[in-house]
Formats: sequence, C-alpha cells, structure tokens
Amino acid sequence: MDNNIILQHNILYSCGYQKAQSSEHYFPDHALGIMLSGESYYFSNEGTFVMKKGAICLMRRNQLFKKLKKADQNGEPPSLICMFLNQNALHQYAVENNIPKQSTYKGKAMIDLTGNLFLKGFFDSLLPYIDNPKKLTAKIAELKTQEAIELLLQTGDIFENFLFDFREPHKIDLETYMNHNYRYNIPLLSFAKLTGRSLSTFKRDFTKIFNTTPEKWLQQKRLEQAHYLILKKKQRPSDVYLEVGFENLSHFSFAFKKLFGLTPTELTEQNQNN
Repeated sequence: MDNNIILQHNILYSCGYQKAQSSEHYFPDHALGIMLSGESYYFSNEGTFVMKKGAICLMRRNQLFKKLKKADQNGEPPSLICMFLNQNALHQYAVENNIPKQSTYKGKAMIDLTGNLFLKGFFDSLLPYIDNPKKLTAKIAELKTQEAIELLLQTGDIFENFLFDFREPHKIDLETYMNHNYRYNIPLLSFAKLTGRSLSTFKRDFTKIFNTTPEKWLQQKRLEQAHYLILKKKQRPSDVYLEVGFENLSHFSFAFKKLFGLTPTELTEQNQNN
C-alpha cells in the first residue's frame, strides 16, 4: 500500500505502509487525532502512549516525541486523522467567547479521549473529505475547528486551561534540557524555541556551555550513545541509528567510523567474538 498523506488546511489524513515506520515529531500546535487502523506508539519523557484502532488523543503543543507506526495484528496498515488547533484560531475563539487569562498548564501532555462519543462523531464527519479533500474548504475547516474546541470544552474543565494557556516556553536550563533531549532529530530552531530562546541566542548560549557548536555536539553525543547501546546493550545498528537521532543508516555508519575507527557492524562483530 502506498504512503498517503493529505494535509488540507489544518486537518491531516495519513495512511502508511504495512511495515513499521519510525519518526520524530515536534508540533508547535495542539493536535487532536483518531487512529482509524493500525497502531501508533508515542515515546516521550512522560513515558509511552499507545494508540490502537478507535483511540482518540489530544496532544499538547511544544512536545518532543518519537512515534512508531505499524500494522495491527490483522495486517491493517496505520492510518489516522489529525486536526491541529493552531494558536491563531484559539486566540480568536478566546476573544470571541471571553475566555479569561489562564494559569500555566501543568497537566499531562497527552490526554486519552477514547470512548468520547461526540468526538468519535466529529471524526466520522471528516471521513468523506479523505476521498474529496477539495470539498474541505477554508470555511468548513474553520467551522470544524470551532466544533472541536466546543466539544473539548464540554468534555471537562481541564481543557480550558489546556487550550488557552498561551505562554511560550520560558528560558530554561540549556545544559540539562539538551542532555535529556539530544536524541530527538529536530531542527535547531525547534530546540531554540523549546528552551525559550531565539536561534542566535540558543547558539551563543550553547557555545558558552559546551564549548562547541550545537551541530558538532549533537552528532558526537548521539554517536557516543550509539556506541554504548551496541557495545554494552548488544543492540543492532539497524535499531540504534533511529533511536539516537540519525535519519539514515549509511550516514550513521560513516560518522560512526570517522569517530571510532570502525563501523557499527564491525563493532558488533568484534563484540560477538570477544
């Protein structure tokens, strides 16, 4: 089955291959989604969140996570519908509906809404647009976004705080954050935003702390972790390279050999012989 991704305005439909697919994500906006088939596993600092067929989830903006999509036990490939609740739409809704200024949201970043019949009906109403994406006009997308917000607010008091806390990430301890999150393969601009900095300030602060550039530090840190996982944890190079933040195996192997003098495969073989 071909990989099929349709993004129309702020609504995404994705249908993947039957084999497992791993990816990394950072969303600047809240995301509300339903799993139509297959399975998705989300790995973050909060732990692991599993979505199977019929699962509905609300994910908070400005979160880093790794995602593994795969077919279910019946061989159905993963597919989902996701709506992004962008900040402009939420600001407009807050003004029009006199939503008061919110305190800092401190709850879970991923909220399980599986079983909510109204949200299930909401996503059912989006299904016809999968085959007719041009029918999903900007006006309809706007109305659907407002409907989603209304349904979430009816679900519980927590969602007002979740949706309308507009605070951006404040300037946090860069060294601690990077040591916890270096394995996420996202642009430096995203790292900068998540640590409460402009890109230029992020690079300047980073160089002061680590005495090297972010690019060089990230590559070395990821390679050192890969070396540890292969040597000490006996993991396979084909499993390790994605886990530590590399996009493809060949680039990982080249960089690994340049730093350690042997390829990941050679280290594995050496390890097995000892």
